[in-house]
Amino acid sequence: VQLQASGGGLVQAGGSLKLSCEASGRTFSSYTMGWFRQAPGKEREFVAAITWSGSTTYYADSVKGRFTISRDNAKNTVYLQMNSLKPEDTAIYYCAQRRPGSGMYYSEYGYDYWGQGTQVTVSS
Repeated sequence: VQLQASGGGLVQAGGSLKLSCEASGRTFSSYTMGWFRQAPGKEREFVAAITWSGSTTYYADSVKGRFTISRDNAKNTVYLQMNSLKPEDTAIYYCAQRRPGSGMYYSEYGYDYWGQGTQVTVSS
């Protein structure tokens, strides 16, 4: 399985970015997908997840109401629309594919494939 994340960049506070993550290697539509992020000097943290059908989504409290996760199974792609960005959203963002039955969706240990990360920098 390969996950290719893109869409990061530099944006001013209050701005928006849309991240994409294209998957290949196994049936994309069968798996929950997630986004995590890691800021300098901090541990990687959960951002959002979406079930295989797209019918259920989960968000960290810190991004709820500002970020939206979605997926297009025909394109093997998961997205993260980020609005009202804040300097504290600055991090490397990783997409990941969850292993079925692996526990809570917010735990990184339940995800067995990871993208390479894309840098998001929000200036104040």
